Amino acid sequence: MSLDHLPEHVRPSARRAMRDASSSRDAELALRQLERLARSLAREHPGAIASLREGMEETLTVQRLGLEGALARTLRATNPIENLNGAVAHHTRNVRRRRDGQMLIRWIGAALLEATRGFRRARISRPAEALYRLATPSRRAHRRRRAQGRVT
Repeated sequence: MSLDHLPEHVRPSARRAMRDASSSRDAELALRQLERLARSLAREHPGAIASLREGMEETLTVQRLGLEGALARTLRATNPIENLNGAVAHHTRNVRRRRDGQMLIRWIGAALLEATRGFRRARISRPAEALYRLATPSRRAHRRRRAQGRVT
């Protein structure tokens, strides 16, 4: 949520509440904190809380996944996707005639490939391992599902 929609005298308390929620390790606690902030702003600043409520669940995804440190900071920020969108827009700005959707997909793919040259490597120790652990169910859970006949 951008605090630009709020008056100056409300911004420090809203910023503090959002910082507390984002630094919480418990996603449910963070959700309650953000809901409390939204309720407190609802009457006086309905436009500002609309953007808060819109992205509230998505904001807590990193906490729900249990990510920490540099990986959490990288995935929590919107800068990587904004930079990617800007790079695609830059590389496709001169495309004027598109014959069909396939051509558009090829142009976007080429722009994505070109954009990867400007990416910086995230300063994360073993990011692949952290993401793999999140994406791979534990052996115990897999055995339990197999025993219940839910896995073939």
